[in-house]
Amino acid sequence: MRRIPLTADSQPTRSRIDRALSLFTDVRNGEGALALLMLVNIFLLLICYSVIKTVREPLILLGGGAELRSYAAAGQAVVLIAFVPLYSWLASRVDRTKLLVGVTLFFVACIELFAVAVTQRVPYVGVAFFIWVGIFNISLVAQFWSFANDIYTKDAADRLFPIIVIGMTAGAPLGSVVAGRLFGLGIAPEVILQIAAALLVPSIGFYLWMHGRDRRSAEAHEPMSSLHGGFTLVLGNKYLRLVALLVVLLNVVNTTGEYLVARMLTNHVGQLALADPTFNKQAFIGAFSGNYQFWVNVVALLLQAFFTSRLLKYRGLGGVLLALPLIALGGYAIIAAGVGFSAVRWIKTAENATDYSVMNTARQLLWVPTSREEKYKAKQAIDTFFVRAGDVISAGVVLIGTHQLHLDAQQFAIANIALTIVWLGVALLILRPEPVSTPGLRRLVPAAAAIALLLVAAVPASAQESREEHLAAQRAAKSQRLTEYKLDPLEHRLGRVESALSAFSRDGLYPFVGGVMSGGGMAAGPGYRGRYADSGNWDVHAAGAPQPD
Repeated sequence: MRRIPLTADSQPTRSRIDRALSLFTDVRNGEGALALLMLVNIFLLLICYSVIKTVREPLILLGGGAELRSYAAAGQAVVLIAFVPLYSWLASRVDRTKLLVGVTLFFVACIELFAVAVTQRVPYVGVAFFIWVGIFNISLVAQFWSFANDIYTKDAADRLFPIIVIGMTAGAPLGSVVAGRLFGLGIAPEVILQIAAALLVPSIGFYLWMHGRDRRSAEAHEPMSSLHGGFTLVLGNKYLRLVALLVVLLNVVNTTGEYLVARMLTNHVGQLALADPTFNKQAFIGAFSGNYQFWVNVVALLLQAFFTSRLLKYRGLGGVLLALPLIALGGYAIIAAGVGFSAVRWIKTAENATDYSVMNTARQLLWVPTSREEKYKAKQAIDTFFVRAGDVISAGVVLIGTHQLHLDAQQFAIANIALTIVWLGVALLILRPEPVSTPGLRRLVPAAAAIALLLVAAVPASAQESREEHLAAQRAAKSQRLTEYKLDPLEHRLGRVESALSAFSRDGLYPFVGGVMSGGGMAAGPGYRGRYADSGNWDVHAAGAPQPD
């Protein structure tokens, strides 16, 4: 296996950094400095992206609205079809240093150009910026992990990747906080973009330093000889096809789950508003979303810092790769059983936190056994196009499920159960490619479909029975609190007056005696009462009252 000498010819000594990072995982002598630098690099990349993402929202929403935003999201997938071959073409013609530095400088230049365009108020700059951000974030992060897989051996990656992913887990929420503070201080979007560009520049120095420390053969200093593109590499390799399918299924299940949370949140807010007319829906949704994301980030950071490395050490790649689909399978089974919104919120918190920590580490480790060309070219294809493809498929699932099949939240959860079963099958094929055959995966699909059909038939019926039992219990409890209504003396007198006056009523006409307006005195006049439909009635009367002198 390839090794990365981290010092000169002498045996490296154990530094303070090595000892400090050993709190989180097994760090050997001389490995801490490079691992810490990798952590800082991805940390700054994620802060930069989070700042840029925050700038993106007002530009697209104020420049075109939510509808144009949805069209721009679809445009990202189209642009990625062109971007992936372009990246592969560049990787085949320049060495590793020029590829890393050149792509990073390209994105820095793009940020500067967008800052100028925002300042000059160029039409539709928000749309172009939205599409560009969708490429920027996943492309640079994918390139970082391509480099990490290129310089680390499998043994070192298993031990050190959990530390490096801490930078991702901590950088994203911190970047959102920084961007929010900058907007709160009234700083213009073009100035915030300049700050984001400044955060990206140090990555160039990090790559140059780390590239110089990688004293392997001259392979890294030469362009990749093959002219195969990223899509060709993925489609031509069974292992990479399985990785791509796993990424698509992961995104479909997770994005559909987010739709479930949004749908149940909307229904929950509507019920609260019916109970209290003064209820502030917008404030509740905003507070819920902030609290929800806060706990996702906190749990993800704790999992990444103290759990992921230990799971990887004792259960290997299978432990971290299967953790998320198993959690998702159990979570959506609970949702399908008809639990309330509060339980769904914490189920999705657990799923997202595991995705951002444990699963993120597993996805990067999948690339350790691949070739150098596959690490750079194929990874760009999978981490960009196939990730977005999962989002598009999820949107189709939601569209068909809501408008064609009219599925409720529990039935959407059942659909996710079926998809998760297939996801587990794909993960097992990746872990054990030899003993598990492709027909085995094919048999999982009808099995998952059969389970889904059984649950679709059973869950709504049981949920309806539970609902009817709940309503019956409520009616019974209410009936026990009811007492016979007793008329007070005034109501008795008015009843006798009305009975006496009814003798003069003919064909709906009756003499009216009473008040005609709030605060008015006694008035009298003719009235007419009629009926409509089976049980409706209407009443009109005119009355006059003596006026004081």
